[in-house]
Amino acid sequence: MKDLFHGSLVRLTAEEPAVTASAFSRWGRNTTYHRLLNTDPQRLFSSKSIEKELEKESEKMAQGGLPEGFFFDIRALPEDRHIGFVGLWGPEWTHGDIVVSIGLGEPEYWGKGYGTEAMQLALRYAFTELNLHRVTLYVFDYNTRAIRSYEKAGFQFEGRIKGLIVRDGQRTDVTCMGVLHDDWLVAHPQ
Repeated sequence: MKDLFHGSLVRLTAEEPAVTASAFSRWGRNTTYHRLLNTDPQRLFSSKSIEKELEKESEKMAQGGLPEGFFFDIRALPEDRHIGFVGLWGPEWTHGDIVVSIGLGEPEYWGKGYGTEAMQLALRYAFTELNLHRVTLYVFDYNTRAIRSYEKAGFQFEGRIKGLIVRDGQRTDVTCMGVLHDDWLVAHPQ
């Protein structure tokens, strides 16, 4: 059996809320990072406000509530540096679907395979631990580096939402991509 949370470049972790909140607050000040990750207008949040939100979700789960998703921090190996996150959100248990999102907040790790491996670990978790049928993601068309990474991880183009967001006064399409359990299994036999 393979370790669900370790690869050769990264490992997935659960951090203390203060650690994650501090990183999210710092990364959120990088406009490029924000525009690759989020459709919301750029806003700045203190680490304290982020920490409160993370603690609310932890408390909800501790009281037996269903998780809204499965969240992991990404740490680069071997130095174990906290470089990003990957999350599986809004599980549709009846249909076996979940939406994945990923963000690398440390630009020096972009385009070097760290995000691809973290996504592969998230897919392994979704398909082998959660027993899901498919994983879906949405990506801005201008984020071509991410699209290539997702294709390497096994995602396929499924559609385009035309002109969904505005960046610098220009309308941008959003691409929908997905990977099915059986297709993933062919590429990753157990």
